[in-house]
Amino acid sequence: MKRVISSIGRWGGLCALSVAVSADVPETGAWRQFRGNDAAGIGSGKRPPLELDAGRHIAWKIALPGRGLSSPIVVGDRIIVSCADGTHQDRLLIRCHSTRDGALIWERQFWATGRTMCHEKTCVAAPTPTTDGQRTYVLFSSNDVFCLDLDGRLQWLRGLTVDYPNASNSLGMASSPVLADNTLIIQSENDSESFAVGLDIENGKNRWHLDRPKAANWTSPIVIKRAGESGALAVLQSSRGVTAVDSATGTIAWNYADGASTIPSSVVSDNLLLIPSHGLTALQIGSGSSEPEQVWRSGRLRPSTPSPVVIEDKVFTVNTAGVLTCGSLQNGDRLWQLRLKGPFSGTPVGWRQYLYFVNENGLLQVVDTSPEEEGRLVGQLDFGETILCTPALVQGALYLRSDRHLWKIAE
Repeated sequence: MKRVISSIGRWGGLCALSVAVSADVPETGAWRQFRGNDAAGIGSGKRPPLELDAGRHIAWKIALPGRGLSSPIVVGDRIIVSCADGTHQDRLLIRCHSTRDGALIWERQFWATGRTMCHEKTCVAAPTPTTDGQRTYVLFSSNDVFCLDLDGRLQWLRGLTVDYPNASNSLGMASSPVLADNTLIIQSENDSESFAVGLDIENGKNRWHLDRPKAANWTSPIVIKRAGESGALAVLQSSRGVTAVDSATGTIAWNYADGASTIPSSVVSDNLLLIPSHGLTALQIGSGSSEPEQVWRSGRLRPSTPSPVVIEDKVFTVNTAGVLTCGSLQNGDRLWQLRLKGPFSGTPVGWRQYLYFVNENGLLQVVDTSPEEEGRLVGQLDFGETILCTPALVQGALYLRSDRHLWKIAE
């Protein structure tokens, strides 16, 4: 296979195939990006299993090649995962499996055009893909971006390192892309050449470009829908704070400049933006480009690697000791704590009052968060492999992956 390279000045070699797959996929039948359709980590539809049992609830298990920390995404009856194989993890794989039985529908392979150096804990297939229901957009730590339709036909590709040659760090990149206003938004932040770009989803060309703070950063952008207004804001988080930009143009709407974490990402709940900053900081989001106002700040709700999750009027974080903390969404007060078996890298996902945690050793734990005094552990399932990904939760089924396998957990 020839090494594939593309840049903004080499569009003659790009594929531009028409899309032949319908986007009419109900939200309950999709998990379109990192932490779900709205990056909140909450599933809908049928109830997933609670009191877990390997014999009853492992619907299927299939082998995966290479390595991968990225989450699976689900659209309709298809699961899409990314993997990196080879001695230097420079063979990039995008795979599509059936939700019914895990059967491989298609696989595409490409050579990395950027750097593939990574810390041994992470890998080149760390960013989670995203989809608009017609096409899938896959970013790798090597800053290679691929757009394929749901039948695996290549639409375009972009080697961002060709245009931004110093954009890398020795630990590896992990920020996952998001979609808004026909724009694919990517954060590539490091100690050398940091930037954020909005790519046209039709051809991969820059719609906008922003210089970003020169510091390693693994957080993912999130999208805020503006009530009563057209367009959306993309929230870019870094060690300096949070910047909200118009997702279509890259125009800066407002800045929160009081610092933020570079590992767990922010989350939006209605008109509140919860930022991992000085513990956890809640900002009231206004309309248009008005500056948000701080509602509360809590050092007791400081998250470690997993991002915060909101269920109804409560916010949940996990610290480095594996302690789950429940806080009030209204004022940030700590309501209760529950010690789980950690450590955790992946963010938990929720269904109604239940949270699903999978620790780095591959132990899945289900917590009922409804009791007022303290959450209650209601189910466990040990996969026996290192799992660092955030699961996907769709229509009563939980999909998660290790380096070696992809599982479906369902009744």
